[in-house]
Amino acid sequence: MKMRQHYIALRGALPQLQEHEPYEVTTLELAAALDCTHRNMVLLLQRMQREGWLSWEPRRGRGNRSVLHFLAKKEELVLQEAQEIAQKQDLQMAISYLQTMDSEGTRGLRSQFQDWLSKRFGFHSEVLGERRLDILRFPLPQTIHSLDPAAIHYSGESHLVNQLFDGLVRMSPSGDTILPHLAHTWDIDAARTSWTFYLRKGVLFHHGREMLAADVVFTFERLKALAPRGLYNWVYMGIVSIEMPDERSVRFILEERNEAFLPFLATNRASIVPAPEVPPSTKKMTSSPDRFAYAEIGLHPIGTGPFRLVDQEHGVMVLEAFPAYFQGRGFLDRVEVWTQPLHQELDGQAEQPAFQVMHNVRISETATEQWQQVRQSGTTCKFLTVNELREGPLANAAVREAFDLALNRAEIIERLSGDVIEPADSFWTPHSTSSPTIKSAAADTVEQCLMKAGYKGEPIILATIPQYEADALIVQQVCALAGITLMIKFIPAEQFKGEERLHADLLLFAIMLDEHRELRLIDLFKNMQLHMRPDMQVILEQQLNELLSESDAKRRSDQFRQIEHQLAAAHSLMFLYRKHLKTAFHPSIRGISLESLGWVHFRDLWFTRLPE
Repeated sequence: MKMRQHYIALRGALPQLQEHEPYEVTTLELAAALDCTHRNMVLLLQRMQREGWLSWEPRRGRGNRSVLHFLAKKEELVLQEAQEIAQKQDLQMAISYLQTMDSEGTRGLRSQFQDWLSKRFGFHSEVLGERRLDILRFPLPQTIHSLDPAAIHYSGESHLVNQLFDGLVRMSPSGDTILPHLAHTWDIDAARTSWTFYLRKGVLFHHGREMLAADVVFTFERLKALAPRGLYNWVYMGIVSIEMPDERSVRFILEERNEAFLPFLATNRASIVPAPEVPPSTKKMTSSPDRFAYAEIGLHPIGTGPFRLVDQEHGVMVLEAFPAYFQGRGFLDRVEVWTQPLHQELDGQAEQPAFQVMHNVRISETATEQWQQVRQSGTTCKFLTVNELREGPLANAAVREAFDLALNRAEIIERLSGDVIEPADSFWTPHSTSSPTIKSAAADTVEQCLMKAGYKGEPIILATIPQYEADALIVQQVCALAGITLMIKFIPAEQFKGEERLHADLLLFAIMLDEHRELRLIDLFKNMQLHMRPDMQVILEQQLNELLSESDAKRRSDQFRQIEHQLAAAHSLMFLYRKHLKTAFHPSIRGISLESLGWVHFRDLWFTRLPE
């Protein structure tokens, strides 16, 4: 045990003592408290005294008791111990240690630790041997469950996948054009069901092998096998076959025309992963489950991206620049992603945290002079959908209408309280610059509508994911004000598309409205089909088929709005609010560019020294 830990244990054995308060005690009594020998206790006291943590006045002779003075506060040494653990990049152990010590009476340690930790974030230039490394330590307030493109569920995972992997094509910064990427060009047949992509030469995976057509075939066969119900499955499950005219060209044959196919290839769900090496004696690659789980891609990702993962222990993920990246090496040498939630509201009156890039933050007016900020192009829209197949109160259209009226959006937004929150009545940007008007019915009007509809206080079950607990509780509180009993059921995100959600009356979810808006909306509507009345399922399926065969973007937009209006008019879809996200960055940062979900491209970042 370290000397510091011995002192903490000794201090914990005598919690009633204050610093500098004399205490008469024998060495044997102290040895018993630490469960060590008398000789070891004497050595420990000598070393602790040299460290300046305590003073020890030994008194010899029968009946004489020595005098102990504690000088160092236990909290200070506990904090030092946690900092030392974190410096070894074992963040989870440091947090666990602090939680244990907090419960033992050292209050406020976690707040102090986070203040210290925040100063370690940001840009650092360190010399290792004869080489200077530019390092960005980046806080990520999420847990990373997987970095497998076929299995990711959360925005943080999506962001890291974007740093590690590439797709055949990419979306332009404006979000309205598909550009070449791993494929330098492509051809489409007249029926738009045969797509041939031509791969760049010399693109390397992180383990050094060149990317070839077999890797593309493997990627999509694997996606279909491992995630038949995953995000955008209605696109990739429509691939009938994948052919290889040669080692640098790939042809996709679709079951039917799908104008969402090319935009899908620009998402990180379609990131290219390496196929396993095939023995020369094997003429055809197998399709066994073991083959598709090759290399445990979620734990040890291998892509072609600008960064490669070199470590991911104890809550810290270390990414290093990939020197052979086909679009040029990034400026940063290393990015350390610390997956620990931190408070992210900046106050200009206090010392600013030292990490220079923060996503999804709110900036106070006084802090705007010290921080630059980018309002991300995408927005998050929260909404409710009704399970029309469940025999509950909301199966009655009149009750649905009254419930929609009872959802006081003004009250919901007031309780959320944020400068980036605004009303929403559509998944599309309003034609006017002004926000939608919030209409709030009087309490007696709501009560009359509920009574007239036949609602008698029966419980309504709302299902959502744990990440949206705050929203669900506010909706529950607002419903209670209107006399509606709402019960909340939490379902993990990775299970939310399963059968469990169909046991609820209402579903609360969110959609990111970014450059992939059309894909996300089609995915939403197809999932809503699963809990619609059979006749509405047929109608919506026809509308989606027409939409997916439409090549004109303006006409597609009109069709989307028609579907949305139809669902909202039936009170099967109820909008709550829209949230604009912001990225704040320090003026020393150069090269800021935002990708999908408003995250920064690490590859483009570089730093300058600001004048004192």
